[in-house]
Formats: sequence, structure tokens, C-alpha cells
Amino acid sequence: MKLSSLLDRFAEPETLKMAKLGRELRAKGIDVIDLSLGEPDFDTPQHIKDAAKKAIDDNFSHYTPVAGYLDLREAVCTKLKRDNNLDYKPENIVISTGAKQSLANIILAVVDAGDEVIIPAPFWVTYSELVKIAGGVPVIVETKIENKYKMTAAELQASITPKSKLFLFSSPCNPSGSFYSKEELKALADVFATHPDILIISDEIYEYINFVGAHESIAQFDAIKDQVIIVNGLSKGFAMTGYRLGYIAAHTDVAKACEKIQGQFTSGANAVTQRAAIVALTADLKPTFEMTKEFERRRARVLQLIEEIPGWTCAAPDGAFYVFPNVSSYFGKSNGTETINNADDLCMYLLNTAHVSTVTGRAFGTPNCIRLSFANSLEKIEEAYKRIKKALGELK
Repeated sequence: MKLSSLLDRFAEPETLKMAKLGRELRAKGIDVIDLSLGEPDFDTPQHIKDAAKKAIDDNFSHYTPVAGYLDLREAVCTKLKRDNNLDYKPENIVISTGAKQSLANIILAVVDAGDEVIIPAPFWVTYSELVKIAGGVPVIVETKIENKYKMTAAELQASITPKSKLFLFSSPCNPSGSFYSKEELKALADVFATHPDILIISDEIYEYINFVGAHESIAQFDAIKDQVIIVNGLSKGFAMTGYRLGYIAAHTDVAKACEKIQGQFTSGANAVTQRAAIVALTADLKPTFEMTKEFERRRARVLQLIEEIPGWTCAAPDGAFYVFPNVSSYFGKSNGTETINNADDLCMYLLNTAHVSTVTGRAFGTPNCIRLSFANSLEKIEEAYKRIKKALGELK
């Protein structure tokens, strides 16, 4: 069957691919420990679930406004002021079916064929592929582990050309856990201030899973605020991945463009989810902070376990719930039947031999690394690293 050539522009997400392979092995009765997960292993807080149930009982079962309910957009503005000291109005906010749709809306709204989009590596797997779908050109800029994989002002300036249209990054970062300080963001903002036609997507979905202090947004700098498009959502900080709700905060021109595009794709986000989101964004954040404390406890143990693996080097993550070790010391090694040529091979070896699912760093633009989640119980994490260490020990 002949399908659209659009499908040839982009790849299947490696994160979803590994999750699928893990499920297939589990269906065969194999005990696979999933460290490829990109979602919290916690339940949605009870007060948010209660709000969703109430919305059903209150008959929130009809089509919603494309940009989202007004009171939810007001709640987003309240959250941005409370947590980030940022001033936005409801007309700056667009609610979508997950932050991934928010990103797709933005990129389709601002990127023309041939436009360059600067993306520091490592980056979330979907960034580059959305740019390709829009006909843009991803400009992948390699960053250094010595700087915790964060882009410097000099690296940014060197990557800008007359075709540069957009800069796309996350803080905290998936997969590295890197967190940009106010000073680091200010240095980038100073560069952008001299390039007012370049827009900035600031993906802040891991905002609350932060181990080093208050979250900082690049939108705080007045000189470039109109260039910044904040992307955030409920999945990570509130353990609401299945609810599917994301949002943007942007200049009204961008917000209206995203609303127009979304109106031809999905229209408004789920009504029940939107009512639950109002409570999530405006109520007590204690459950979120308790979840983050548990992630921090796991992080400490995972870093100890990685130190016990010969040849792995890893920058300690400042946020999110992943580690991203460099595993290239195992390239070229073999157990006699399989040879590890790259990170893809190593991930498949660990899946089939240790029965632990991970994700290749190639998908994140950093091919010498792999991503391992610690969104799993400590018991499962301990067992997973025991298996990994044993499997790696068989490679010579």
C-alpha cells in the first residue's frame, strides 16, 4: 500500500519502541524491569481524582472551547504568577491534549520549510522529529558532560544563522536532568535579545521534579519575554500522564496561531481532564513535593549503583527522573555471540539478556549514552542494576 512520503521524514519514538518490546517480552512470561519509562510510578493525588469524578457527575461531557475553558486558562495564569512570578492573561494560554500536542502546535505554527531550529543535545526524542514533520531543519548542537549537557551562550551564538527561526530546549532536561540556573538562562537571554526574530520554546514539564532549588524560567527576562513560548502540563508533576493535558503561555500572536491549528486537529482538550486540571494547578502542592522527595531518594541510590558499574560515567541529574550515563567503554565488546557496536546494541543486549528495558542515547542526539529511568520502586531498581552489572560483566 502506498502511503504518504511524510512518514519517511521522521522516526518512531525510541521510548515507545522500547516500551513496546518490553511489553511483548512480558506477554511471553519474561520478567522485564522497565527503566525506559517516562512517567511517574505514582497515583494521581486523591483531590485531583475527586475533581475528575465531580466533573463527570456535573455533566462536563460536551465539546470544550478550542483554547480551553476560561477558568482553566485563568488557573494557568494563577500558577505562573504563584510559582514563577510571571504575568500572563488567559488570551496568552492555549490548553492542549498533552504537552506533546502543545509542541506540535507551536512548531507547525512558526516553522516554515527550510527554517532552522536550534536544539541542544541531548534532547527529548520528539523535538527533532516534530521539526522534520513541519519541514524545518533541526540544528543539533552537541553539549558537554563537563557542563552537565547545558548549552552555553557561546555555543548558542555560534549556532545562529540567517535561517534560525526557533530555539527548543527543556529545563530540567529529559534525558540528562540538567537544570539551567538563573545566571545561565540570563546568558542565553542576552544572546536572544540581539536576535529578536528567533522564538524560544522553553519546555518546563519537569518543573516540579527539581533537586537543586527554585525553578527558573527564561521567560522571566523582560527583554525577550515576547519571544518565549512556555510549554508545561500535568503529566510529570502531578502523575497525570493518562489524563493528557498540556498548555502554552505565549505572545497572543503565537497563542492564536496554535488555537487555529488545534481547531483543525483535535479541537478542545478533554472536558473532565480540564476540570481536574483546575484543581491540580491551584490546590496544595504537597503530594507533588512528596513525590519529588521520593525521586530524590532514588536518585541518590541510582548514582551509587552507577558508580559500581565499571566504565560508566554519569553527570548527576539536577531534576527529572533519569540518569544518562556514557556507556561507550562497552562498544566493541562481545559475550562471544553478540558484539556491542553502539548504544542501540547495548540497549537490546540489556533487554534480551538482563531483561531490563532502557533507551538508546542516539534517540536523544547523544549516541554514546543510554537513558535509564528511576520512575520505579527501589526494589525493582536494585534488581535491575544487579542484572545490568551481571550482563555487562559477560562482555569482554
